[in-house]
Amino acid sequence: MPLIKNRYGKGRVRVMRIHRDGERHEVSQLSVKAMIEGDFARTYTHADNSDTISTDTIKNVVNVVARENTGLSSEEFCQVLAKKFLYTYPQVSSVAITAHETKWTRLSIGGKPHPHSFVLDSNGKPFVEVNAARKEISTSSGIDGFAFMKSTQSGWEKYLKDRYTTIPETNDRMCATSMVASWKWSAKPASYPVTNKKILDTLLEVFATTYSASVQDSLYRMGEAALGAVPEISEISMACPNMHFILMNLSAFGLDNNNDVFLPTDEPHGQIECTVGRD
Repeated sequence: MPLIKNRYGKGRVRVMRIHRDGERHEVSQLSVKAMIEGDFARTYTHADNSDTISTDTIKNVVNVVARENTGLSSEEFCQVLAKKFLYTYPQVSSVAITAHETKWTRLSIGGKPHPHSFVLDSNGKPFVEVNAARKEISTSSGIDGFAFMKSTQSGWEKYLKDRYTTIPETNDRMCATSMVASWKWSAKPASYPVTNKKILDTLLEVFATTYSASVQDSLYRMGEAALGAVPEISEISMACPNMHFILMNLSAFGLDNNNDVFLPTDEPHGQIECTVGRD
């Protein structure tokens, strides 16, 4: 029977890079997954390991490239790492690198940024995906589990109704989500970190400052704005599960509830997804 497809690699390779520029340090903590494809079929079909790279070696390559490139952005580091596997091992035909970042934010003391002290930023995990073959390389960046909300200026009206519909219309509701978003690079920006921040800032500005007729409405306009602000990306994808807040009925206690007290819940939740691209 034929071996149709195979790939292998090393997952959850944890690495912390510290780049020292005098007293000022920059830190980058990543969890890396490196997967390779190539001429490895005989390992599966003939118990022949002669051309197969140990997964422990793959882990070592990640750490070596990290040591040699402490100052690169996450995107650039993953690109260099992918090329390292292709240049070092001719039997490798393609490499897929995924890296999720644990964010550390520089600590401020007395209003002044501290050169080498940080606090953990737990809202969302930035990530990078690099797919590299011998003739081409593609890079995407994004963020996973980034939570944001607004307490008004969101509605849900004039939707299809039938005998299964129970939810009432509203033009004033809370809107919250924990977003997974990714964007594809068509050109290298002057700075990946600065441009990633610009994309996220643009998404949040549209969300915060405009009325939302639906999550779908907001996502499309957020994507449009990001593409308009950053010409180096070709498309942006967003997946937003609703974080619901159910209005509590306090009439039994002689109290009204004019959008003041809610029950937070995330199960079950709406799941809204879209990709916005250029013509």
